Amino acid sequence: METDKEVLPRMKEKEYQHELRRLHGELVAMQEWVKDTGAKVCVVFEGRDTAGKGGVIKAITERVSPRTFRVVALPAPTDREKSQMYLQRYVPHLPGAGDVVIFDRSWYNRAGVERVLGFCTPEQSAQFLQLVPEVERAIVDSGVILLKYWLEVSPEEQTRRLENRINDPRKYWKLSPMDLKSYSRWYDYSRARDEMFRTTDTAWAPWYVANTDDKKRGRLNVITHLLDNVPYQPLAHKDVKLPKRQKADGYREPVLQVRRIPTPY
Repeated sequence: METDKEVLPRMKEKEYQHELRRLHGELVAMQEWVKDTGAKVCVVFEGRDTAGKGGVIKAITERVSPRTFRVVALPAPTDREKSQMYLQRYVPHLPGAGDVVIFDRSWYNRAGVERVLGFCTPEQSAQFLQLVPEVERAIVDSGVILLKYWLEVSPEEQTRRLENRINDPRKYWKLSPMDLKSYSRWYDYSRARDEMFRTTDTAWAPWYVANTDDKKRGRLNVITHLLDNVPYQPLAHKDVKLPKRQKADGYREPVLQVRRIPTPY
């Protein structure tokens, strides 16, 4: 897989926050357009472990309404879900009118972690890769704007981030046995990713790859691309004025025996 040849210096926090603030304003404009027009947007995030899917999703959603931007991060399937058609548990989470649904990992688990770690058979993975392009065609034909992102990090950066999780008590919770298994099987994941791209990178639902060795640049690049690929138009700004607040009409604050939190700051 081709990678960007130019290596830029890591973005400074001040520059990052300045650009992120601007993009947050655009995301709010996109949100209002989605609500007003009844558009349906589905964003899929896949990628290497430690590639920063959670950070990108947080950057997208931290200034918008969770009623419009909904994050779906499904747990391991139950025994009942294992007995169902594979895609069945994902379909109910697809967006309706006025929704932006973000999948923090998605149906592509079958092409990645399930395939590499043996949670499905090679036949099941191959069948999934054969069928999913037509399923995604049906999703797009129903009016959904479907965007699929793969976040990629270098082996060296993945090592650095996992070591950081091991040594930083604030991040230790992010370290799972699955991370360690995935780390040891870098090239198995590379082969699975390559096959996934070959079979599911279609004209109607292409893959977009973002390098996230520099997390800040990666987040800004993904958000910018997302905004460029949703045909939103900022709505006219309404002239809003606060109404007059009612008069006290004799009301006084009572002395109530309620517990108040300490105020050390």
